[in-house]
Amino acid sequence: MEYNAWAPRYERIRAEFGFPFPQEEAAAALLESLLPENARSDPLPRIRARLEGREVIVAGLAPLAGPPPLWRRPAEARPAAVVAADGATSSCLAAGIVPSVIVTDLDGPIPSEIAANRRGSLVVVHAHGDNMAALREWVSQFPGEVVGSWAGPPRGPLLDVGGFTDGDRAAYLAAHAGASRILLWGFDFEHVDETDPTARARKLAKLGWARRLLEDLAALGPVPIVTWNADGSLVPYGPGRKDASTR
Repeated sequence: MEYNAWAPRYERIRAEFGFPFPQEEAAAALLESLLPENARSDPLPRIRARLEGREVIVAGLAPLAGPPPLWRRPAEARPAAVVAADGATSSCLAAGIVPSVIVTDLDGPIPSEIAANRRGSLVVVHAHGDNMAALREWVSQFPGEVVGSWAGPPRGPLLDVGGFTDGDRAAYLAAHAGASRILLWGFDFEHVDETDPTARARKLAKLGWARRLLEDLAALGPVPIVTWNADGSLVPYGPGRKDASTR
């Protein structure tokens, strides 16, 4: 999604959660300064080289979902590209799947993401106001290809093509990069691990936005989006469905 179309949606999110924009800008400047020299150009061509024209499986981390069952795909089909949303990287690697792209704000299993990056995954690191300490600690430790994103207008090497949480941001990225179809695997909007009532309510509110943003993408975007269910069925993603979300 182009930034001008996305920005009004994020303004509503920022207002609801109270994200201070100066802090977002500071995190973006920090990430930009930490990116290696070879990541200081427009990242979209490198992402398109991995995703354009391909079926893209966006892997989330729903409870008990596990890795996407690539063995269920037709043997004659062109290999799909896997985009892992943060913590789903671990389950992918455990099944021998090296994601083409990893989308992360560095609050998941970062050593797994570094291991996948060493094996060829392109990592899209997202900067926001609450993860500056993680940016300082981890960005320099990725040995492979890294690019950056943030929640503001595209600037230099940092992109913003829409999305809020890692999972829906991964879907927006795949759509913008020219995927032929997007399969959502391991998404769950209804269940969270937090036991603290305040943290739980905040997480569920974020997942509510993730669901609505995916509905927007499915309704307005040029790329078909389907939910890949555990029984192998493919169901068009749309408003009111409760069998898909992100963690």
